[in-house]
Amino acid sequence: MKAVEQASLIKALKARFQQHPERHRGISWAEVEAKLTSASGRCAALQAMEQTGGDPDVVGYDKKSDTFIFCDCSAESPRGRRSLCYDRAALDSRKEHKPGGTALDMASSLGIELLTEERYRELQRLGEFDLKTSSWVMTPPDVRGLGGALYCDRRFGRVFVYHNGAESYYAARGFRGMLRI
Repeated sequence: MKAVEQASLIKALKARFQQHPERHRGISWAEVEAKLTSASGRCAALQAMEQTGGDPDVVGYDKKSDTFIFCDCSAESPRGRRSLCYDRAALDSRKEHKPGGTALDMASSLGIELLTEERYRELQRLGEFDLKTSSWVMTPPDVRGLGGALYCDRRFGRVFVYHNGAESYYAARGFRGMLRI
């Protein structure tokens, strides 16, 4: 990442950080900025989250690994990451009308991880997300082994977890990611 791009990204992240203090109580921007400045290689993944509509923000700090946790905090599933089936095996199993890619492949190419169901629920405690869309979440191997995949959304003031065939894809379903820096 060029210095100018990194500075622009850090400026956008700082504005979001200041706009939503409820997402990162007890975390100071100075500490986050110092970590971002020293981890310029990881900033490319944050930039990718930003460019695909994720609105990444700090949602936690892991003392064990001394890392800040960034998560997609866009109101709806990131627009640049929708209409994807769950994984490569699901994409390969489609005979026709294949989507442009998969959630797991795209997450990997962006350098981020899909949220787990637990992390998705934690995010929902910080705000209300996916009121009109839904997001694929990491699916346990036993469910995936049977051909399914899990996704979540928020409706009626509650978080719901559903299942679908992993090969399915919808214009209103994408995925949210997280990144540790």
